[in-house]
Amino acid sequence: MRRTVRLRLTLLYSGLFLAAAVLLVALIYFLVENSPFPGPPTAPAPPGGLDTPVPAPVWEQQAENLRRLLVNSLIALSIMAFASILLGRLMAGRVLQPLGDMTATVRRITADRLDQRLAASGPDDELKELADTFDELLDRLEAAFTAQRRFVANASHELRTPLTLQHAMVEVALADLEADAESLRAVLERLLAAGQHQERLIEALLTLARSQQGLHHRQPLDLAVITGQALDQRGDPGVPVQSRLHPAPASGDRALIERLVANLLDNAMRHNVPGGWVKVATAVQSGRPTLRISNSGPVIPPDRVHMLLQPFQRLEGGRRASGDGLGLGLSIVAAIVEAHHGTLETRPLPKGGLEVTVALPVPLEIPRGRERPAPAPVRAVR
Repeated sequence: MRRTVRLRLTLLYSGLFLAAAVLLVALIYFLVENSPFPGPPTAPAPPGGLDTPVPAPVWEQQAENLRRLLVNSLIALSIMAFASILLGRLMAGRVLQPLGDMTATVRRITADRLDQRLAASGPDDELKELADTFDELLDRLEAAFTAQRRFVANASHELRTPLTLQHAMVEVALADLEADAESLRAVLERLLAAGQHQERLIEALLTLARSQQGLHHRQPLDLAVITGQALDQRGDPGVPVQSRLHPAPASGDRALIERLVANLLDNAMRHNVPGGWVKVATAVQSGRPTLRISNSGPVIPPDRVHMLLQPFQRLEGGRRASGDGLGLGLSIVAAIVEAHHGTLETRPLPKGGLEVTVALPVPLEIPRGRERPAPAPVRAVR
């Protein structure tokens, strides 16, 4: 027989009742036989002295009364034991009825029907708390499935567009029977550019997927060193960069942190205005390594900043991207920060532009022998 929760509760209720009843019967029998209270006054002793024994029928009557009391108590105990099993099963069923309703609702929930909710009613007890927690879990799952479907649809669209363009260019080139080497070379260059765009998009998607899977290993690093290297590799960015890099030791996946810094710098320089600026700073704030990058640019409505962290989401009329942005830069940054259990803050500036602050957790202890000297603060204006 399956040991259900209802059966276990029934046995528990009945066992506790039987244990209490047995203890009560034993206590009554003990008190009757050895009563600590004085009995009724006895008749005067018969002539012949105080040592005259009490007639045997009196003791026999007392023993018979005790025996009858014990038998009647055991019969009452048996009846109450049967009643306790029935009542215990009934009460256990009523207590577990909400769980049965939850189970039936959960069985109806599938990946295509995540809109179902338990919506438990009744007193604010542990069962309602469990149902509310499960509803919150379903809310998060529904949001994750919706985001996944939207991401797949957007990624498919972004990948299909250059493929369609390449296919059209090839058809046009083949249809032109008088095409010379120069025109064919121009088509090939356009095909190469479209292929490079696809390559960057696929690489960004792989980085995003890798970031969302979490970290498999950590290593000591310094945000100031990585940021300085990223600035040096950019050469002349075309936008003045003011950097103030103080040592900010951290730990994490170095490749992902390098991508994070590169994406933030690229985003700050790409979405800018003529004559604009970019400010970069690293430091340890409140014990946490912090990277802050801000830039000038068009004014961003505060209620639409959250869109910047979504894949393939671009603000219409709020930010005009120059070049061939993929719309994945800040979403990759958000995924990398989440994988490192850090915090990401985005704040639109009143005069236009955006300030992004990344704070990573307190770095892990670096094993002895692997310490690196902290670099001096770097102040540069480009």
